[in-house]
Amino acid sequence: MTTTPQHQATALANPNIALVKYWGKRDEALILPWTGSLSLTLDAAPTTTTVRLSDGPDDVVSLGGQPLDGTARARVTRFIDLVRTIAGRDDRVVVDSHNEIPTGAGLASSASGFAALALAASTAFGLELDRRGLSRLARRGSGSASRSIFDGLAVWHSGHDDESSFAEAVPAPPGLELGMVLTVLDARAKSVSSRDGMRRTVDTSPYYPAWVERTPIELEEMLAAIARADFTAVGTIAERNAMRMHATMLGAEPPVRYWGPASVELLDLVANLRGDGLECYATMDAGPNVKILCRADTVDELASRILEAQPDIGVIPARAGRGARLITSEPGGSAGEQTTEGAR
Repeated sequence: MTTTPQHQATALANPNIALVKYWGKRDEALILPWTGSLSLTLDAAPTTTTVRLSDGPDDVVSLGGQPLDGTARARVTRFIDLVRTIAGRDDRVVVDSHNEIPTGAGLASSASGFAALALAASTAFGLELDRRGLSRLARRGSGSASRSIFDGLAVWHSGHDDESSFAEAVPAPPGLELGMVLTVLDARAKSVSSRDGMRRTVDTSPYYPAWVERTPIELEEMLAAIARADFTAVGTIAERNAMRMHATMLGAEPPVRYWGPASVELLDLVANLRGDGLECYATMDAGPNVKILCRADTVDELASRILEAQPDIGVIPARAGRGARLITSEPGGSAGEQTTEGAR
């Protein structure tokens, strides 16, 4: 449904880190995954994006104050084309986006980026979207962005078409307060994009069918562990699922390997810390940077222990955070946060 365009909107969204991973599409155009996934939206390192309708001859897209070009720009303009089609309008736009996390390094910048873009663009064009609709829209930019629409834990249902593939919130019960420490071992954009890595894994890894068969079982196990506030089970499943995802990549032709020696050192450190009584679990996405799940009240201790062992790396302490929300929704308007529901 479309209402009067707001003409300009600014949205903020946080990255989410999958505890049960999304890896591989069965429909590239609609970004439909082979399996469902589950993630934790963080309270750190957001993306802030402003979309302004323009009467200029072309879209203008910038990230961090620098114009985007090539594939990165095309990905944004294709998404804006989709919003234009849904809204029934042909306005050009000016998109200005800023990440507080390294872009393209496997630290979920595309999740926060397209969640913020989906909310800002849909609001600027006057679309009335509830959270499910916004999740479906964000998915068309980046699959994982569908989950950053929501606070805290979220499950993305794989579905079978555009309507049925969306994320929704998973309430965390009392006693399951989650935290995470992101380590930044290498902030550079990875040489193999997530999209290319997924495609190669799906097309060539003999282990991928086993991943598709097993992941839904692990997702159900994860949901059950969350429901009973069993942090040990949540962490165990998350770490195991991440290692299995990377195993499918190593079976691709040629192998897709995102981790390096520093990643392995961090994985060993996590195991040692756990053995010393600081319960924490490692997970990794398409990049060398290790994320470490812990209880919310041990985040600071964990960050300190990591820096004691590896003083030259970057760390980002985080806890469960809010989903995408509006900062402003009209030209020259005063700042005033709104939730996605407030932006309907």
